[in-house]
Parts: sequence; C-alpha cells; structure tokens
Amino acid sequence: MKSDNPITNHSDEQVWYMRPIFFVADIHTSREFYVQKLGFVTKWHEADGKGTVCQVDRGGCEIILCQDSNRSNQSRVFLELSKAGVDQLQLELAQRSVPTKKAWWGYEVLQIEDPDGNQLLVCLENLL
Repeated sequence: MKSDNPITNHSDEQVWYMRPIFFVADIHTSREFYVQKLGFVTKWHEADGKGTVCQVDRGGCEIILCQDSNRSNQSRVFLELSKAGVDQLQLELAQRSVPTKKAWWGYEVLQIEDPDGNQLLVCLENLL
C-alpha cells in the first residue's frame, strides 16, 4: 500500500518535508482566514480544536499556525502554481473579497497577507 506521507513515500532518496510556521495573535481567527478565505482545510488542531497550534493544508501547501503572544514577527511562503491554479486562486480571492496586491520578489508575485501580516507570495511568471 502506498503511503500519502511525504516522509515515507519515497525511494532511497532523502526527502526533506517542510512546513513553515506562522505565528498568529488568535488561532481561531487565523484558521478561519485560511479555511474560509483561502480554501485550505484544517489537517489537525491541537487539543481537539481548543489548542493554540493547528495545521492547514491546500494542495500540499501545509502551514502550521501557532498562537504565541511573545512572537510578533511575520513569515512568508513562496508558491508556484500552474496557470490554471493561479487563475482559479485569483477567481476565489475575488469571490471572497480577499485583498491582494502585485509585488516583486525576484518575480512578479501576487501578495496575500493573513490577519497577522504573514505573506503568501504566489508566483505570476514562468508558471508550472
């Protein structure tokens, strides 16, 4: 049986499975933003949804959200999608009134900020 776990679903090649951690002021507000506005699903939430750490996922883009009042720095992820994926995301963002802006980060990108200022940079050039 093939595993869906990226750590065990490989040959002899070493796999680095990475999930960025975004520090947030309120875990429930942030999780709601990612699920309701960006179309992620909650993969797990500590303490049966009562804890301060959870993970959201969309198409293999996994982000850990961590409520921590001692951390106020922002994080950033750089996403590369297919043309169809970018088109679909832009349609969803417009339908859900999610503010975005075009920016430059080595490529032209669509910048999305969560309620805490963490950024998702979606590459708009040389699409997959």
